[in-house]
Amino acid sequence: MEKLTREEKKARRLEQRRLEKEQAAEERLLEKKRDLVYKDTIALQKRSEKEEKIAPADSFISLQHINKIYGNHVQAVFDFNLEIKKNEFIVLVGPSGCGKSTTLRMVAGLENITSGDLYIDGVYANNLEPKDRNLTMVFQNYALYPHMSVYTNMAFGLKMRKFPKAEIDRRVHAAAKTLQLEEYLDRKPGELSGGQCQRVALGRAIVRETGVFLMDEPLSNLDAKLRVQMRSEIVALHEAIGATTIYVTHDQTEAMTMATRIVVMKGGYIQQIGTPKEVYNNPTNTFVATFIGSPAMNILTAEYDHGKLRLANGFEIALPSSFVKGHDAFYFAQEAEIEEKIAALRAELEDPELGESLKQIHLDEINKLEENAAKFRLIAESKCHPIKLGIRPEDVYESGEPTEATKLTASMEVEVFSAEYLGKEYFVHADVGEERLIAKLSAKKDIAAHEKISLCFDLGKIHLFDEITTNSIPAVE
Repeated sequence: MEKLTREEKKARRLEQRRLEKEQAAEERLLEKKRDLVYKDTIALQKRSEKEEKIAPADSFISLQHINKIYGNHVQAVFDFNLEIKKNEFIVLVGPSGCGKSTTLRMVAGLENITSGDLYIDGVYANNLEPKDRNLTMVFQNYALYPHMSVYTNMAFGLKMRKFPKAEIDRRVHAAAKTLQLEEYLDRKPGELSGGQCQRVALGRAIVRETGVFLMDEPLSNLDAKLRVQMRSEIVALHEAIGATTIYVTHDQTEAMTMATRIVVMKGGYIQQIGTPKEVYNNPTNTFVATFIGSPAMNILTAEYDHGKLRLANGFEIALPSSFVKGHDAFYFAQEAEIEEKIAALRAELEDPELGESLKQIHLDEINKLEENAAKFRLIAESKCHPIKLGIRPEDVYESGEPTEATKLTASMEVEVFSAEYLGKEYFVHADVGEERLIAKLSAKKDIAAHEKISLCFDLGKIHLFDEITTNSIPAVE
């Protein structure tokens, strides 16, 4: 054990106090900045609300430049823009804390919108009460009344709205038939399974016969087998009743199997919007690439050198001409795109009503963009720089294995770190330099840890990502 002199102990205490003071000063400065951003954002929203509001003609639900800043000045959602058509099944997906549930609650009217515009079925909805938005919400914890029967739980909302008894009875029995709950109408929630309770919660939403369903992680409390069953039931229900659905989940499998379109979020920002196939096959950045798909896409550090990639272990890949063209077009276009962004930000700075804090945010963004423009200029000229290579595990093959891939890279010998046997296939983990590669290989022959195997990549399925922005570099035919 280290022994310290009195002077050394005193010096350490003084250093600790100094660090604590510096941290406290930084936190005070950050809080002051957040406070100014909040006040300036509120001021802009008040000015915006005085302007005429015209709903977009081609959207059923429209979220335009939505921001959410809480009372403690922490911002949860940044500039959220989404146009939803009638009868779409939209899934908001992302890790915990990304702002997806907050966004859903703003649509529901359970959270105030700090700034931005929300339209529902042609109506400006920012200031509408939840009961006036013609939507229903299904919560994660079902929110059933334990002392009431299934029938009474489903009918409760209609009774509160003074619907005629005959109409309530018709709606409850129709929903029960759709959800296969007819024989459980006299039971209480405590006598039902988790899946049946979830159906009751859905039934309570169905009887409202509204145009919009909002679902906040409704399957997270169910076991894996029941989640699979309920996924298909919710999709079938959506198609049967023709409602517009916004569904929140952190489970990318739910997003891929249920959505008409997926909205991937991270840190309060939208990362990508697209169909499941678009998001899976053409991720816009490394976050989307690794978040969507199981196992996640492999992201390997490489050196781009005039049309060739060199991995950390020295393995070289000669890129097809479409990727070389895409690389050159991407980097030559970056400087021009950045200049456009800078020009737009400078134009906004001319607004006399833009608050000082928002001006500073714009100036910081301009400085960052100018730095990136200089980096991109050098890359475009040198054509030799670090880059990220993406390849999904199912697009990695063992040399000699029959494959539908049109063109494979040369073989790369690796040592197996571990091999997970899953019946028809192995998930093989191997090291490429200091990075881990996962390959989804056939289980026709045994694969064991520490075994040497040769792997190759499907050249038609590789992805390139810029190291500075992490954005995808698309191929150009």
